[in-house]
Amino acid sequence: MKHINKSLVAAALAASLLSAPFAMAEKVLRIGHDNKADIMENPAHAFTGVFKNIVETATNGEIKVQVFPSNQLGSAKEHIQMVRDGQLQGTLAPVGPLAGYYPRIGVLDVPFAFKSNAATYEVFDGKFGQTLARDIEGELKDVKVLGFPDTGGFFSITNSKRPLESQKDFKGLRIRTMTLPTHQKIIQSLGAEAYPLAWGEVYSSLQTGVIDGQMNPIPTVSFAKFNEVQGYLTLTNHLFAPYTFMINKDFYDGLTPEQQAIVSDAVEIALSSNRGLARLIEASNDRGLDGLKAKMKVNALSDGQRQAMRNATQPGLIEYIKETHGEKGTELLELFLAEVDKANQSVYLQAIALPQSRHFHFFRCLLFSFPNFCATKSNRFSYNFHRLAGRLRHLFHHIVTAHDFFILEPFRRFDGCTA
Repeated sequence: MKHINKSLVAAALAASLLSAPFAMAEKVLRIGHDNKADIMENPAHAFTGVFKNIVETATNGEIKVQVFPSNQLGSAKEHIQMVRDGQLQGTLAPVGPLAGYYPRIGVLDVPFAFKSNAATYEVFDGKFGQTLARDIEGELKDVKVLGFPDTGGFFSITNSKRPLESQKDFKGLRIRTMTLPTHQKIIQSLGAEAYPLAWGEVYSSLQTGVIDGQMNPIPTVSFAKFNEVQGYLTLTNHLFAPYTFMINKDFYDGLTPEQQAIVSDAVEIALSSNRGLARLIEASNDRGLDGLKAKMKVNALSDGQRQAMRNATQPGLIEYIKETHGEKGTELLELFLAEVDKANQSVYLQAIALPQSRHFHFFRCLLFSFPNFCATKSNRFSYNFHRLAGRLRHLFHHIVTAHDFFILEPFRRFDGCTA
């Protein structure tokens, strides 16, 4: 299998090289990821698609971006190694595969830490995100970390047996997790059996009953069609696990200062589009909770239920992270917890209360999708307008954070959801 993968990689990269117009002396930035090739179906491809359009337009073709979705060039773990080796220039690394190269990514797995999606943006775009990026770079040496795109929002748990309202409901269930020990311990702390399994085997294992359930964000549950093989969806919102967008350090260092600035701007705008699409999918009638409710019974946790699960999982996970990752891991964990607490307690998040209605969902999604729309119209808009669209994301962020702060409440108010 390894020989086959290497042959496929070599053939794909050779073809891309042959197609490049060498006369222009363009630089080619190849990005691999493990999601489908539809910019409106998953947040990962939305990020890479917008990033590609911005970079190619703003550099007047000096940098060509080629995206290889759906693991065309290998697994997510292989993508990381290929970026390190310079065979690929970039990838969106999920936390599971990244842990094999950077174990301290486990500090993100403190369960029930965040109160809102908006708080996650504050943390990963701020001091903690910058510190985490530098720590990854220092550990791996050969990558440049440029941002932390959304995989689809908070994790929920699906299963084929019953609604999950307390720890006793988890007993007897076999729940699929990534190979991360922290994810396994969370499920075990809740009372279920953790069953690590490769992503490609999840659907068939749910279908045949090898496993009873799994945990992933709502957009993932939707595009993976888990509602076809699962009867219950519990909105636990217990984890947030972003991608790490990394590129090869030598490639980045070989860019001119102007090109590096363009790449940074492109990441900022692509992050807005990536996060906006994740929220759009959550709120959409066909791909979001409304669509999933057609075949699944959806329940959200009450504040009391959430706190009980938090008490059962968080202290043990924090202690495990400290013991496992040593002094550096403990310092990173303490910074993470401090920045999460600051974001959760943010004054503007608590001070503004806006109506939780379907009309506001539409307004919110329209605002988040505007930078995405601008970014995908590269042939019609100037680079300066792209930059303006990216800056507008900060304004939009503040407008909609009141909605995101009460993230559990809108979920409970969807018709048919029970708390």
